Parts: sequence; C-alpha cells; structure tokens
Amino acid sequence: MSEPRVTLYGREGCHLCEDARAIIERVCADLGEAYVEVDIDSDEDLQDRFGEEIPVTFVDGRQHDFWRVDEDRLRSALTR
Repeated sequence: MSEPRVTLYGREGCHLCEDARAIIERVCADLGEAYVEVDIDSDEDLQDRFGEEIPVTFVDGRQHDFWRVDEDRLRSALTR
C-alpha cells in the first residue's frame, strides 16, 4: 500500500471521530488508499490548532473536512 493520502486528526472518546473513522476506512478500503490517524491529545500544538473542531480530515496534505466527513466528497477527492 502507498503512503497514506488521508490523515484523520481526532481524540479518544470522540463520537464524531468514530463516525469519521468508519467512513474513511470504508472509502479507503474501496479505493485501495491508506490513511493514518493522529491523536491530537498527544501533541500540544495539535490541541491548540484543532481544539474542538475535531475530527479534522486532510487529503494529500490539505484540510478537507472538519466535524463530519462527507463520504461522496472524500471519494471524489481521492479519485481526482
């Protein structure tokens, strides 16, 4: 599998993060893409940067979504 194109920033116990993870896992599995998940609580700078706007999704290094992941929009971004 290639380098992850999708990064999910979130934290443990976040129900929106769990929803986002399920969508990202499904889309990435369908398209053969990799993703990585980063716990913002492990880094003070990430906590300051994202705060309560989690989950935050990046695609190819650029911010894509926050709070909710739109499956169709993510799929489209990964197939361009």
